[in-house]
Order: sequence, then structure tokens, then C-alpha cells
Amino acid sequence: MIVRNLEECRKTDRLVTAENGNWDSTRLSLADDGGNCSFHITRIFEGTETHIHYKHHFEAVYCIEGEGEVETLADGKIWPIKPGDIYILDQHDEHLLRATKTMHLACVFTPGLTGKEVHREDGSYAPAE
Repeated sequence: MIVRNLEECRKTDRLVTAENGNWDSTRLSLADDGGNCSFHITRIFEGTETHIHYKHHFEAVYCIEGEGEVETLADGKIWPIKPGDIYILDQHDEHLLRATKTMHLACVFTPGLTGKEVHREDGSYAPAE
């Protein structure tokens, strides 16, 4: 059994912060924990826009707190996001994530992340090895 606390993990290298300051993500469960996914609590900070394109990962995102929107770039469609909403990037959708109020999101990635990934210029992570 693995038990971790969010605030304690935020004091370790499990807290990853975007270089541009748009978000931070606490990786509560990672690939090396033995599962086929990873689980993160991510904060998207108010007034920011982040380009994301997970070409090699399936992601499900549940909004706990805050408000914003997600825009798929292929069709320009915009979905408002508020507490209780989930969006699922089942087509590896290239998207923009915007926060009008700091968003607290629970995110599940498959395959699981290692915790060392860095967003590439196109918004993606490298494929899992």
C-alpha cells in the first residue's frame, strides 16, 4: 500500500512547476509506483493560457476548484470548465487550457508519467520508454 499526502508531496521533487509559471503539478503517483497510470493534482493559475498536446499519453482531467476553458485547436471548439466537470483527451487533442480563476485539477495519465517529463515546444511529452 502507498499512502501520500498532497501538502507533504508539494515540499518534495514531486512538485513540478512550469518554466513559464502557468501551472504546477504534484505527482502523487508515478509510473515507478507500479501502476499503468499516474495521478496528479495540477493547479492552472488564474489569467494563464497553456498550449498542450499529449501525443503519446491519454489524459483524463477532473476539475475540483476554479474556472476556465479548454479549446481544441483542430476545430476551435471551446468548452467551459468548472468544478465537477471532466474532460478526456481521448484523441490526443491538441488544446489550449485557460484559467479565469485558478483551477485545481485531478489528472490521470496513461501510460504513467515518470515525473521528469518536460513539455516540448509543441506542448507534448516525449513517448514513454
